[in-house]
Amino acid sequence: MPPERRGPGIVIKAIGFDVNGTLVDIRTEDDMEQAFRAVGHFLTYQGVDLRRHDVRDLYFQTMKQQQRASAEKHPEFDAQRIWAAIIDEHASDFTRALPPDKRAQLPLVVAELYRGVTRRKLKLYPQVRKTLSALREHFPLVVVTDGQSSYARGELHKVGLTEYFQSVVVSGDHGFRKPDGRLFRYALDAVGVAPEEAMYVGNDMHRDIYGARKLGMATVMYDSDQGTKSFRDCQPDHHITDYRQLLEILGLPPAS
Repeated sequence: MPPERRGPGIVIKAIGFDVNGTLVDIRTEDDMEQAFRAVGHFLTYQGVDLRRHDVRDLYFQTMKQQQRASAEKHPEFDAQRIWAAIIDEHASDFTRALPPDKRAQLPLVVAELYRGVTRRKLKLYPQVRKTLSALREHFPLVVVTDGQSSYARGELHKVGLTEYFQSVVVSGDHGFRKPDGRLFRYALDAVGVAPEEAMYVGNDMHRDIYGARKLGMATVMYDSDQGTKSFRDCQPDHHITDYRQLLEILGLPPAS
């Protein structure tokens, strides 16, 4: 395969991807009343008595508190810690008498429940699977995505993409979001590739393209209808509207 060259002696040895808005067309309604009602009803069976508006207010207040308390420039919230704080603060004797294993799992279960109810759409963009199948024959593939592991990894599994990636880095596990370069480094370190020898595909000019370019990665902007489309004077190395174009950029034959 003739590797893409971006300068004398520089070749692409790994490819990274954003997920939401890049590989996956996902829509959520995070302020949906139905979601907070569902969480409130579920918590009733755990001995936590909260009305849906209380659940909603506590959720967003605790999220903001987390972000204000962070020393990071681009802080990421932790959904499981939010729900753990709400459950602990409003626990009853019934809650405290729950089996320890069940009590420990409650924040994760509530995070997954909330995401499941707020999710309205989850599907791959056209040609994604065929393109990834072709790419992994030549490159290690990694994911660097903003989100929470409590749902990001499950959603990757749902659309059948987990097997394609040698490393999956989710911002919620680290407390900061893209464009922080550490997230890209974590993914590339896992496959032993330097940023200058990697390409990143994203849909957001600030978080994806600017973040990856600052680190020295080649960048490809997938022009979906999601994400920030301009940031300062930042420009990607390539624009694509169809994943088959990515194979052309890299000098690979069309996916069969």
